[in-house]
Amino acid sequence: MRPHIVVLGNEKGGSGKSTTAMHITVACLKMGLRVGVIDLDGRQRTLARYLENRADFCKRHNLNLKVPHFAALTPLEADGHTNVEEKEAMLLDAAVAEISHGKDILIVDCPGSNTNLGRLGHLLADTLVTPINDSFVDFDLLAKVDPDTLKIKRPSFYSEMVWSTRQQRASAGGTPVDWVVMRNRLSHLDAKNKKRVDQAIRDLSRRVGFRYVDGLSERVIYREMFVNGLTLLDLRETGAGGSMTMSHVAARQELRDLMTGLKLPGFAEQITAKSA
Repeated sequence: MRPHIVVLGNEKGGSGKSTTAMHITVACLKMGLRVGVIDLDGRQRTLARYLENRADFCKRHNLNLKVPHFAALTPLEADGHTNVEEKEAMLLDAAVAEISHGKDILIVDCPGSNTNLGRLGHLLADTLVTPINDSFVDFDLLAKVDPDTLKIKRPSFYSEMVWSTRQQRASAGGTPVDWVVMRNRLSHLDAKNKKRVDQAIRDLSRRVGFRYVDGLSERVIYREMFVNGLTLLDLRETGAGGSMTMSHVAARQELRDLMTGLKLPGFAEQITAKSA
């Protein structure tokens, strides 16, 4: 049976996309779901490195943390003889077939730029998660706004690309894409700009058809956990974060809220079963 495919997509770097992908991956693993991961940015390999660090940490400390089956694909260089886009499509199809075999969930992390592999990755999405930073700099990825009124003038290039992807998927008989935009690296300050970004995203969600959820706040701990391949959900099991603080507790609640908001198949059922 084909797994549910969750694609992390955003053509702008620095939005916390790979960190979010890692936390979604581990959250699903800890709920007993079988998970595969494909990193489509084989040059930077942020998510793949995160997972390699996790495997290394387990080996060094003799731990049995779950590490998903994963692969990384690197964009091909044009050589004048090979149809690069066609070859990349074949490589992606092969990776999906291998990594998704026997899995419930497949996580695909797209590059933070406009690449052929990234566009192909978007076509796979059952759930498309687009993290953006809490600012109009990142919101510009989704829509252009009037500088005086901050009213939406028109969807931007990324929203148009997602719209095109949805049309291609529909014409091929695929199921509708559940597009979820999440504000990441949220500030704890109740600033006027924060409220304006919030309202602009809500307005755009009604116009282009995505769901809107809050993501993860800006916390130092996310940057510290990468080198050991850990997530918030591993802190008690490994003791890597020291004593649990109120900040850790709040961050774990944010992650639980995010996972509930994503509405991934199998995840809600597992939560209900574990709570029973």
